[in-house]
Amino acid sequence: MFGLGLPEIVIILSVVLLIFGPKQLPQLGRSLGEAISGFKKSLTSESDELVKK
Repeated sequence: MFGLGLPEIVIILSVVLLIFGPKQLPQLGRSLGEAISGFKKSLTSESDELVKK
């Protein structure tokens, strides 16, 4: 996974927790998940349209 080990992931998550705080983490995770889901849906719909042509 991009050459990231457990110590690097822990440091990144700690920094995110310090920046956004514990109250905003669920909202941040939800919006990130929705963005990834929308991106995947648009990719699959574009590939389906290309196959139809």
